[in-house]
Amino acid sequence: MTTFDDRELAFENKFAHDSELQFKAEARRNKLLGLWAAELMGLSEEASLDYAKQVVKADFEEAGDEDVFRKVSGDLGDRTDEPTLRAKMAELMAVAKAQIMSES
Repeated sequence: MTTFDDRELAFENKFAHDSELQFKAEARRNKLLGLWAAELMGLSEEASLDYAKQVVKADFEEAGDEDVFRKVSGDLGDRTDEPTLRAKMAELMAVAKAQIMSES
C-alpha cells in the first residue's frame, strides 16, 4: 500500500466512525426528547418509555430532524411552541453527544 492508500483508508474509517457516532447521538437525543415530552404530557413511567421509543422510530420516516419535530410538536400541541421545542432538541443533542463520548 502506498501512503495515499493509507490516508484514503484512514479517512474512510474516520467517516464511518463519525457517522456511527452521529447516528447514536441522534437516537439518544430522540429518546431524551421523548422522555422530556412525555413528562410535559404527564405520562406514567412506562408510558414515557414507550413514547420515547415512538419518537426514536419517528426519525426513520425521512432524513433530517423534521420528522421528529413534527411528531413531538403534534403530540405536545399547545404545551410548547416551535422555538422552545427546537431549542430543547439542540440542547438534548449536546447532552446526547456528551453521553456518547463519555461512554467511548
